[in-house]
Amino acid sequence: MPIKIQSDLPAKAELEDENIFVMDENRAISQNIRPLEIVILNLMPIKQDTELQLLRGLSNTPLQIDVTFLQMSSHVSKNTSASHIKKFYQTFDEIKRNNYDGMIITGAPVEKMEFEEVNYWDELTTVMEWSKKHVTSTIHICWGAQAGLYYHYGIEKVLLPKKLSGVYRHKVMKRKEPLVRGFDDIFMAPHSRYTEANRQQILADTRLKVLADSEEAGIYIVLGDDGKQIFVMGHPEYDRLTLDQEYKRDIDKGIEPELPVNYYPEDDCNRKPTLSWRSHANNLYTNWLNYYVYQITPYDLNESYDNYCI
Repeated sequence: MPIKIQSDLPAKAELEDENIFVMDENRAISQNIRPLEIVILNLMPIKQDTELQLLRGLSNTPLQIDVTFLQMSSHVSKNTSASHIKKFYQTFDEIKRNNYDGMIITGAPVEKMEFEEVNYWDELTTVMEWSKKHVTSTIHICWGAQAGLYYHYGIEKVLLPKKLSGVYRHKVMKRKEPLVRGFDDIFMAPHSRYTEANRQQILADTRLKVLADSEEAGIYIVLGDDGKQIFVMGHPEYDRLTLDQEYKRDIDKGIEPELPVNYYPEDDCNRKPTLSWRSHANNLYTNWLNYYVYQITPYDLNESYDNYCI
């Protein structure tokens, strides 16, 4: 899938170097098709890394994607330059009258805080409410999944005894659901978090379907409203070295983290980590874009506009 992005977005050069089809604005204009409009609410601290990871994951189907990056105006990023934010990101006020085929809400390093204590919580809930009428399908990742389950379904989060970090085995629970079509019975996925969504509450809510689970890492994929809301508890978008960088960063901070599980060959943190989840991650994003966005969304996005204003 060619991804349409701004010509000077830093991720463009690296994606092209990986032989991923990236299309700049000038070339996209010449194509007489309607691209899928995807908005990414990037809550991660180092936004350039997440941009690259997500764009890579969205690159594997034959349709054109037009990506819009969204920021929280009620929060000032400390780890990404203001010039990058200003150049490549829009605020909610700038996009709230638009409709989108799909939306991604990322994780954020605020999971130990109560949801209402997060300084952009009110703005985030406004966006999640807006998405009900302005987005065909929204996929929530890690803390974004916990926040979405809490807001949309009242599912509480639970503090884990210790940080869950590593690459874990997962089992497909409902193979007939299109989101997990093509998955192996057992597949690997990365996690990096201190909390989880309340398992008992998820299982008790008849509006929710658990599509993938793990004995070690807990519930992984949850489907809500037949795919209108999708919740992924881990980080399928992570690069090979993301957990490595987090682990060594925590060491530098004096946190004394445990070694990420199933990650380094022979548990040797000086060796190159094994990449064991990329095919599953690509399949996940491809299935989402095909079955829950492209096959459902109207050709004319304005057809579904409900004059919803904030």
